[in-house]
Amino acid sequence: MNSTEASLDRIDLKLLKLLQADGRITNLKLAETVALSPTAVLARTQRLQRDGYILGYEARLNPLKLGRGMMVFVEVLLDRTTPNVFNEFKAAVHVRDEIMECHMVAGGFDYLLKTRMADMAAYREFAGNVLWQLPGVRETRTYAVMEEVKDSARLPL
Repeated sequence: MNSTEASLDRIDLKLLKLLQADGRITNLKLAETVALSPTAVLARTQRLQRDGYILGYEARLNPLKLGRGMMVFVEVLLDRTTPNVFNEFKAAVHVRDEIMECHMVAGGFDYLLKTRMADMAAYREFAGNVLWQLPGVRETRTYAVMEEVKDSARLPL
């Protein structure tokens, strides 16, 4: 158990697990499940939010129904690895809705992007008009997803 987990008791962990499975669960249902009063559960969930264990709540949307059914991962290699190039690249990525995730990585390239598009034609347009125009981009490698085998944001608790 790491030091972060040590500050959480078994009820906190159970609350986090329940909320992660269903962010819309009522406070009353949470209280019944963990055998505490609704007031005590509310105080705990507020503390978990305040302490940064709970970052927020959001609905998971179906990308197929919303015209974003094609997922593409992109490796990005920058031409220079200086603080200003990293900062310019990060700032440019933040304003692009097509880029769902951006991770700086160690290894043979600098960033790994997760993007969502309608189809390959939309990706081609994005690559030419946006991706290859991002600050500092020297090279990219594209991986179009053929099948999503597992898609979860749930952390093991």
